[in-house]
Amino acid sequence: MLIRDATAGDLPFAVELLGAAALPTSDLNPDHLALVAEGGVGLAGVIGLERFGDVALLRSLVVSPPARGAGVGRALVQALEALAREHGVRELWLLTIDADAFFCGLGFVVRDRASTPRAIRGSTEFSCLCPADAVLMSKQL
Repeated sequence: MLIRDATAGDLPFAVELLGAAALPTSDLNPDHLALVAEGGVGLAGVIGLERFGDVALLRSLVVSPPARGAGVGRALVQALEALAREHGVRELWLLTIDADAFFCGLGFVVRDRASTPRAIRGSTEFSCLCPADAVLMSKQL
């Protein structure tokens, strides 16, 4: 498996994969895409990052159904953490409906919404796209 920087040409794949997984796509643009995983059968997964200074929102992690269970998601998150550190991000935040156990296994902790940095609270994903009962998590880098 190869993990590489995402390009604008990867956006249709990301939108299709996220839509099939019932994840938000309405505000997704090429700037939000960070990395893609390529496997033996083409693109296997995608992950996004929305930076706000030294905090960032991990967004749009999705793995294609044939690639699930093979460590693609874990590899994408680890690569994204390294990329975020290179850009001076000290803390990653995310919202999830049903992947909190997965992210706990990667060192993320559940957080109270009141503890969310102002920049993250102002993001479209936090303020509009994810439901109020989505689990908020963060990880210090």
